[in-house]
Amino acid sequence: MAAGRRVVAPGGRWPAHHFPAAAGSPPVEWTVADQPIAYDTALAAMEAHAAALAQGDVRERVWLLEHPPLYTAGTSARDGDLVDAGGLPVFRTGRGGQFTYHGPGQRVAYVMLDLKRRRQDVRAFVVALEDWLIGTLAAFNVSGERRADRIGVWVRRPDKPPLATGAMAEDKIAALGIRVRRWVTFHGISLNVEPDLAHFSGIVPCGIREYGVTSLVDLGIPVAMPEVDSVLRDSFEAVFGPTVRI
Repeated sequence: MAAGRRVVAPGGRWPAHHFPAAAGSPPVEWTVADQPIAYDTALAAMEAHAAALAQGDVRERVWLLEHPPLYTAGTSARDGDLVDAGGLPVFRTGRGGQFTYHGPGQRVAYVMLDLKRRRQDVRAFVVALEDWLIGTLAAFNVSGERRADRIGVWVRRPDKPPLATGAMAEDKIAALGIRVRRWVTFHGISLNVEPDLAHFSGIVPCGIREYGVTSLVDLGIPVAMPEVDSVLRDSFEAVFGPTVRI
């Protein structure tokens, strides 16, 4: 583990929620793509694995990857929130949520877990995903926070002008969008490491207009993707249990 990193959030409160599999369950497969994956290719592979998992034919899996630049629209996306695609492809998906951007420098993790082996509680699963991200950010001394009225993980920005309400500015650093079928989860999370933040101006990210978007590098943390992946794995295991690299 690199010097200066920590594995618990300030005050020692992380992780607040554990979401382990039942005793005797095999470890979660942990796989990392070494090249960007086209969205439709990734979607087909993810849905096939989720279907096989529901049948009990395969293990749970977390798949880390990057996509080429693109936008996705969740089931709650409003057409007016696509401001200017700028020539980038737009994919309508079955995940929850609204519009988001994916591209190089953003770590996407597709999370295929069987909630029947864990807890058949979708809200608790979402909280566990948030804890996973918050713990990952804490390892880089970034205080990620959840908000009751907006999905994702947020960071306070006292260096930016306050909002029109006088409240402190906040930026989104990580997004969540999931789908559950037959108690098997798919889609997952994205963490902004060093994406081109200008692409977020082509949409209203997650339908929220008054807040910005940031990344680890934007916050002054020059970190490489392999280090982020290592921390993501450590933090995932603290919340969800053991993994095995494939």
